[in-house]
Amino acid sequence: MALAKTRRKGGFVQMKLVSIKKTSGYLLAIFLLFGFITVASSSVQAQYRVWDRDRDRSRREDRYERRLGLQVARERGYSYGMNVGAADAQRRQSYSPQRSRYWRNATEGYNHDFGNRGQYQQVFRNAFEQGYREGYQRFAYNNRRGRWDNRWPR
Repeated sequence: MALAKTRRKGGFVQMKLVSIKKTSGYLLAIFLLFGFITVASSSVQAQYRVWDRDRDRSRREDRYERRLGLQVARERGYSYGMNVGAADAQRRQSYSPQRSRYWRNATEGYNHDFGNRGQYQQVFRNAFEQGYREGYQRFAYNNRRGRWDNRWPR
């Protein structure tokens, strides 16, 4: 129990007992309020960390899509080059991968999620030239009964 002074109308000071239960109730309310504020702020910080993790996941997915795009460029460029090179050798045309519209456009299979279009075109063209060379050489070798000729660069 605690004592508290109170004044009455007549000017007399009277001592009043303040209950410990009442005081402990106030303290409990203050601690509960402090605990609630602490928990609320930590859950807000946890939500921020989750958002930050999601943002990092999104960045990783973007990098994956760009790498996937370059892989698609290599595969498509090589495949188209192999077919066009074999067709040119079959028709007995001169070795010229730049003649193909696929080499000039270099956007077959491109998607804007793959990132930079210029980089995609560069990878596509390099792979196209490699595929063209191999397709042209294979068909030309088979067509000339095993003899190589000097119509393409090595």
